[in-house]
Amino acid sequence: MSKEVRVRFAPSPTGPLHIGGVRTALYNYLFARKMGGKFLLRIEDTDQNRFVPGAEDYIKESLEWLGISPDESPWKPGDSAPYRQSERKTSYMQYALDLVEAGHAYYAFDTPGELEDMRERLTAARVVQPQYNSITRTQMKNSLTLPEDEVKARLASGEPYVIRVKIPRKEEVRLNDMIRGWVMVHSSTLDDKVLMKSDGMPTYHLANIVDDHLMNITHVIRGEEWLPSAPLHVLLYKFFGWTDTMPEFAHLPLLLKPDGNGKLSKRDGDKLGFPVFPLNWENKETGEKAAGFREQGYFSDAFLNFLAFLGWNPGGEREIFSLEELVDAFSVERIGKAGTKFDIAKAKWFNEQYLREKSNAELATYVVVDATAENITILPETAEAIASLMKGRVTFPSEIWQGCKFVVIAPAEFDQDIASKKWNTDAVSLLTAYAEDLEAFNGTIFDADTAKSMLGQAAEAKEIKLGKVMQAVRLAVTGVGAGPDLMEIFAILGTEEVAKRIRFALATLEVIG
Repeated sequence: MSKEVRVRFAPSPTGPLHIGGVRTALYNYLFARKMGGKFLLRIEDTDQNRFVPGAEDYIKESLEWLGISPDESPWKPGDSAPYRQSERKTSYMQYALDLVEAGHAYYAFDTPGELEDMRERLTAARVVQPQYNSITRTQMKNSLTLPEDEVKARLASGEPYVIRVKIPRKEEVRLNDMIRGWVMVHSSTLDDKVLMKSDGMPTYHLANIVDDHLMNITHVIRGEEWLPSAPLHVLLYKFFGWTDTMPEFAHLPLLLKPDGNGKLSKRDGDKLGFPVFPLNWENKETGEKAAGFREQGYFSDAFLNFLAFLGWNPGGEREIFSLEELVDAFSVERIGKAGTKFDIAKAKWFNEQYLREKSNAELATYVVVDATAENITILPETAEAIASLMKGRVTFPSEIWQGCKFVVIAPAEFDQDIASKKWNTDAVSLLTAYAEDLEAFNGTIFDADTAKSMLGQAAEAKEIKLGKVMQAVRLAVTGVGAGPDLMEIFAILGTEEVAKRIRFALATLEVIG
């Protein structure tokens, strides 16, 4: 029987969740569902100095909005609890001490000043990358260079120390990445990373290895920025004797700026006018604010669909996939190696496609909310009619009301640029006749076809070419020169309201020519 697939998303609560992190969560979720496994969320809060209040709740709300809530998390604990590293910290030290005992790690008592002196010496010696490694550790103050009794005395006295991993001097480290294939790194390029900090908290390198092992994680799907750390993690699995249960790794390509030059950041979004976070964010302590996709009018399913295609493609021309269809189509092997340019125009395109598939009734709820916010009462059937008119013309739900509020609010003024060009004697003549016909209408059905037919008959009777005055007709009823199908608008308004608006325009606008 094959082992259950278990993946994890392990963000740090240091601020809002970047969409690169959201994509990582999504790919983990899709893989888990595709393989019939479990998707875990672990909060990696070992760096308490960078902890931001509210960030953890933001992560939870973001995943819930997108419909990719984890099977196990701090809010839905399972057998692997707890799911915050700060709540697991008492266990990490013993694992670090086990490595010291086995000769794979050591105590280091170097002060910040001594570490800076070491870096300066190496820089002066033209060492390209000064680091604490298999060579420089022999010149530093640690349990590899100090007598054993002195090490014991320093530890007993409570002198601050860290525990560093002891990287082999000459060893080739190999990793078969699910996306990138074989990655090979020589240990001479690696430094002796700190595993336990002087405050008793583990670093990411130790904590994530221990937790992944204890939580039976089978696949680690994470961002490309962790690829340089992967050889160290492979070595730690070896040092612990866990190579048989070491997870498979997949390092995702970066999300790049729209021009492809560098990793996408909040600054890029601010500069170019688009969000890089799923939800609005506000840091209560600093006042820092950031815009979110949800509040800008993106549907969660459209946003997920867009995000899935940033680095992955199922093959073929099809682009619209529900979450369930994404699960069926997903495979890690079809994730690309190269970074992916972020294209906000494509995000908008996805939103448009999803908006057009929404029912008029669903979109009408947005219209009612937006109208109510302006203290305007609108009937549900009118809101639905407006949604039907506008859904093929907009990107976001908020644009439906903004682009068609003239259906409910008769214009008190008119686009003067259009009026100066189109409001002439022909327009006045036709509209006068049309208003009379509307006022005399005694039929049972006034729909778009009837409205168009009546207008055509009035134009024919006046021997006026309809195409030359249509913009003036629109102006008279809506106040603007462009918009959705005018006859559909007339049908929503009804004969009495259309005639009333025409009469107001005739009394208000001055005839040119």
